[in-house]
Amino acid sequence: MTTPPTTRAQASRWSVDHALSLPEVWALVAALSGLVGAWRLTGVCRAARAGAKEWLRTLPGLIVGGGHTRRGLTREVRRLDLATLRWTPMPALVIARCDHACCTVRGNLVVLGGRTGGGHINSTSVEMLSKGGGEFVQLPSLSYGKIYGAAAIAVEESASTAGQVLLLGGMGQGGVALSTVQLVDLASGVCTPHPQPVLLNERCYSAAARLPDGRVICAGGSDGPGGQLATVEMWAPPLQGMADAAWAWRALPAMSVELIGCCGCVMSDGRFAVFGGRSNNVVTSSCEALKVGTDEHWEPLPPMHDSRYSFACAAVAGCVIVVGGRDQATSEVYDEVLNRWLRLPSDLPHAPGHSGLWNMSSALL
Repeated sequence: MTTPPTTRAQASRWSVDHALSLPEVWALVAALSGLVGAWRLTGVCRAARAGAKEWLRTLPGLIVGGGHTRRGLTREVRRLDLATLRWTPMPALVIARCDHACCTVRGNLVVLGGRTGGGHINSTSVEMLSKGGGEFVQLPSLSYGKIYGAAAIAVEESASTAGQVLLLGGMGQGGVALSTVQLVDLASGVCTPHPQPVLLNERCYSAAARLPDGRVICAGGSDGPGGQLATVEMWAPPLQGMADAAWAWRALPAMSVELIGCCGCVMSDGRFAVFGGRSNNVVTSSCEALKVGTDEHWEPLPPMHDSRYSFACAAVAGCVIVVGGRDQATSEVYDEVLNRWLRLPSDLPHAPGHSGLWNMSSALL
């Protein structure tokens, strides 16, 4: 009996079936689908699960460290693995603290300042967990003095020994809100005023982020005891002028409401988004995004499932993850494509009695 010739349609079908059996093909599909899309691919078939997990393992995890619980300050640091959606313990901080600044510098996790001793003592201490390191080590203290509630932005440079960090605003001695921009050398702890002007507003507990082109945005926060801000500003080059002109802070359109303890990040489409916070003693679940550039304006985003204040937040792979907050131990994710919030099965394990974890620091690593 003669075997019938293979038709072009059959060959094409075989090629498709063969491709769909390869995890590496599904890994590419996962990369195009974003974080939530990749999680959904894990339920398609065995090859899709393997490929999606392979891509998810390439993503940085969300680090949450220190902060306040009902039992007091904590030294605990945990990482949310985005492939397994499980929290894993990391080396603990040397000093239990809250209201500290945090960022990653050259692959190392750095925490600066904050409040210690039950949350009553302002701190100058700096700690770092080196990439692949087994424990946090103390670095030279901040020469500027005690500070908490500041925002930290890593400086992209290679000349310094241990890296540099910008500290934006914060609360200084005597509970005074600051407008300073300090350049911190991690190797020495020396803080020097940044060459650019101070912030337009005194602000602490603000939402801050750096855009891919280096511009920095600060939004909301407090300008002193009981104060709340809706103002927004950006460190950027002049709108018109020479390409090498000095950068400066300029005002952006204000948020729709005054907020303290909100979180901010830059989404994949370039908009700066602000989530949650407290306004007039009411904790909110509201969210909005600012289009930066021409026609700058705020647009509402869907509200979170839970109201959150002083929580953790990070943007990754087309999504925004929020975790914890005052009286909150839950986690949820905003999918930019779906334009909706989804709950995560990843409640904070070190928030006893689901009383929440707040005033902590967070970073992607």
